[in-house]
Amino acid sequence: MSYQFKIISNEDLNQIIPMVYELNDAKVSEAVLKSRFNEMKHQNYECAVISIGNDLVGVSGLWFCTRHYMGKSVELDHVFIKPEHRGNGLGKQFMAWVNNYVKEKGCNSIELNTYVQNYPSHKFYYNEGFEILGYHFLKKL
Repeated sequence: MSYQFKIISNEDLNQIIPMVYELNDAKVSEAVLKSRFNEMKHQNYECAVISIGNDLVGVSGLWFCTRHYMGKSVELDHVFIKPEHRGNGLGKQFMAWVNNYVKEKGCNSIELNTYVQNYPSHKFYYNEGFEILGYHFLKKL
């Protein structure tokens, strides 16, 4: 298969909503996701996708910011590859593409969060050179 990696226009963010919905196990409705992505596109957000032709098979949000401890940084968000496309090195290729893209934008680091119970992702990110820096805490208001 011939995969293509690219940044999609923020005007096309609705294309990724079905994958993000699947990633979140339907905890957030598609309508709420659409509303949130409409807000996100006006922030320091970009979206990288993996496609085969016109079909999207993978996605990762990219949040750009400057961190006092690292300088210019990107945080990966909602990284997801459809299950039928996993296990063939696609994730490794995608991360290499993302690394090159964010380096060209001047980033010094890549950060991400992964759910505690998502053990396969932990192994993947360790193999990609990520280290655990701390804990992510959340308080809903």
